[in-house]
Amino acid sequence: MRRILPLVAILLLAGCASNPAAPYDPYEPYNRTVFKVNDTADQWVLQPLAKGYQKVVPSPVRTGVGNFFDNLKDVYSFAFNLLRAEPEKAANDFMRVAINTGFGLFGLIDIADQAGLKNNKTTLGDTLATWGWKSSNYFVLPFFGPSTVRDSTGLAASLAGPGPERLIYHNGNEAIAFYTLYGVNTRAKYLGVDNLLDTAAVDRYSYTRDVYMQLRAKQLGQPDPTQPADSLNLDELMDSPGPGGKSDSSAPAARSRDSSAPAAAQADKPASTPQ
Repeated sequence: MRRILPLVAILLLAGCASNPAAPYDPYEPYNRTVFKVNDTADQWVLQPLAKGYQKVVPSPVRTGVGNFFDNLKDVYSFAFNLLRAEPEKAANDFMRVAINTGFGLFGLIDIADQAGLKNNKTTLGDTLATWGWKSSNYFVLPFFGPSTVRDSTGLAASLAGPGPERLIYHNGNEAIAFYTLYGVNTRAKYLGVDNLLDTAAVDRYSYTRDVYMQLRAKQLGQPDPTQPADSLNLDELMDSPGPGGKSDSSAPAARSRDSSAPAAAQADKPASTPQ
């Protein structure tokens, strides 16, 4: 049931757009509600679990767990880069999986990075963007956090498909344990960003939304939807001093491509599922 939740939510909201302050956020009333629910669940459930996990589990073990899930993502990335007609990236992903699985204890040790193989995680949402679904409205998913309609559709399809994780769990209880470990391990990486977010953002929701949309636009090589079409380059805006000689930090541009841990994990904080 959880696997089809993203797609069901999208269909239910297809005709429910309001007149938002941001044109890329037509579902803002719904999104704010789900954001608040996610934030509350994180505060009372996921964050305490992550703190306990971090305290009990040694750092090398947590790193190994993260590497294991990252290796599964490379399997998805290989398939999606084939669909994008990116043979070089697909070959790179295949080699990462082969090396880390064969010589890295099924992915617990990331040998591929040490070998210089690029980590270019690709999702089905990236593939849909490549083949024409360029622009997509902001959409907050229960548990998974910030997304877009396009990326949510890709996530739902990935979860419904025969992914490599099906070799690890075989029933509902095992699946719950699998994704709980993934979520808690991922959340533990970002326990230090909460105070930073509270300090930087007057409105946590809009701050999270704009950072996420900036990140996705940069990852896909598209114009930043949070800026007017005739605005200056985003990097130039961020580097130029604002009033009083200080840089404007109200909505900083995302500067990295780690899709395993997007702005979703940093701001809305519920973890995403490997895809």
